[in-house]
Amino acid sequence: MDLTAIITSLLTLLAGIGVFLIACQMMSSNLEAASSEKLKLLFSKASNSKLMGVGIGALGTAAIQSSGATTVMTIGFVNAGIISLAQAATIIYGANIGTTVTAQIVALGMFGGNSLSTSVIFSAFAGLGAFLSIFAKKSGSKTLGGILAGFGLLFVGLELMSGSMEQFAALDGVKTFLAGIGNPILLVLLGAVFTAIIQSSSVMTSIALAMVVTGLIGIDQGIYLTMGSNIGSCVVAIIAGVTSGTNARRTALIHLLFNCSGVILFMLAAMVLGWFDLSYGSLFEKLFPSAPQIQLAMFHTFFNTVTVAIMLPLTGLLVALVVKMIPERSVPKDSEFSLRYVDENMLRTPPVAVSQVKREILRMADIALGNVDRALDMAVQLDFSGRSLFERAERELNFINRELVGLVVRLNGRSGLGEKDRTYLSGTYRSIRDIERIGDYAENIVEYATVLADTSQQFSDDAKYEISQLKKLLHQLYAHAMDAYQNESLESLREANFIEEEIDDYTKEMEDGHIARMEKGICTPSVGAQYLELSSNAERIADHMINIAKSIKSLKATKS
Repeated sequence: MDLTAIITSLLTLLAGIGVFLIACQMMSSNLEAASSEKLKLLFSKASNSKLMGVGIGALGTAAIQSSGATTVMTIGFVNAGIISLAQAATIIYGANIGTTVTAQIVALGMFGGNSLSTSVIFSAFAGLGAFLSIFAKKSGSKTLGGILAGFGLLFVGLELMSGSMEQFAALDGVKTFLAGIGNPILLVLLGAVFTAIIQSSSVMTSIALAMVVTGLIGIDQGIYLTMGSNIGSCVVAIIAGVTSGTNARRTALIHLLFNCSGVILFMLAAMVLGWFDLSYGSLFEKLFPSAPQIQLAMFHTFFNTVTVAIMLPLTGLLVALVVKMIPERSVPKDSEFSLRYVDENMLRTPPVAVSQVKREILRMADIALGNVDRALDMAVQLDFSGRSLFERAERELNFINRELVGLVVRLNGRSGLGEKDRTYLSGTYRSIRDIERIGDYAENIVEYATVLADTSQQFSDDAKYEISQLKKLLHQLYAHAMDAYQNESLESLREANFIEEEIDDYTKEMEDGHIARMEKGICTPSVGAQYLELSSNAERIADHMINIAKSIKSLKATKS
């Protein structure tokens, strides 16, 4: 056995794996950027329908070419409480079907023989895509170039891997060694371990395809390696689940149990087939003669689809099992707050993470408005029974401000974002700051109320009425401002601008009314000082609300 040939083959295989992984990453990130709005819409439709969940998982994975990203994103949704464990399970089922698309594409590229190889034709897309990415002016064209380049590099990597397999196939010692590995359990374990190491079932399946086509291993060996890759692919989800909450860990366990169940069922079925001198390989050879790559790719699709069909009716039992295996744990004292709609796991799928950031900002705004209401009520009623709730909400605002800004910074550094998403993210820092300032002004108003209580003073009835009217105006402004922000509605922005101007005029009327009351001796100067500060702070709260709404102007000017 030529040692130089073995080293050369191993290095070529390593190079092929590297190119293939980079190609997968390029395709995934650029496909996400190209379909960001549709992807966000797709995952927003998660419902209690099992088939809907499977469809979302399959289409989402086929769209971004990464079952790992889909699974990790699903874990993030579960951790944030957006979807249930049952919904997450069905999405993961679908992701297993969607990931078979890559194997079908790779198998298609292995045709050629004496004619021009389809793999060579597809590889040429790498050059076309590179030229488009470099010389195109529009971001959409650059994204398309990235998709084409990634698609082409997929087959460049495949060619390198296939070439290394052909070199291995020429070595009698290697063929003899591989031929001796006929134990299905050992082959499944090898497939699982290798996939866990490289964290890509697509690479493992593609290597198995190349080995089968070059005759290095038989179709049955390739089938068991591919089955093992399904188990190894769970490593990504397990890593994501371990670092998250209870439901996230349960979701990772669902993924593992689902894939292991499929392998066990098919291994048992293989034993039954063996009683009749049949195997999966012999059956698929009859179905797709003279095309080993199609045989393995079609088995991969068949395996995942049948497993989903079997496990789908058992989803409730599977969820109940993982809940029993991973019970709820007490929340540590240092975990008083958490982000509800977005976490680190979602960064794996940036376009969806962007939509979740918006939901988190809207939640933050609701918390801030709640504190404005509490502050104004304390100022009018001098009832401080809600102060503990106020202080807790203020701590939560500070927590969200700190955590969300850091997460947005990391999200902004990810690839796979369209121009509109990047424009939105660049404005989130100011929006988060505006909401945090609303909370600060609410704190100021509570301080004015405290001064009144400490000095046994209070506002006049007229002043209290004016504050109640101001509160109504702030609520009207908030409703239109948040609708403008959430739905990018220019009509709501116009309404918000109108109400904000009305608040400006009203706070001036409040000042005039206060002066008139002082001249009549109804209000004292010390009470008046608190009243004027309150109206001034309310006006600034309105300014920050309208700032949030105005952030959509840059989005409307940006193409998706």
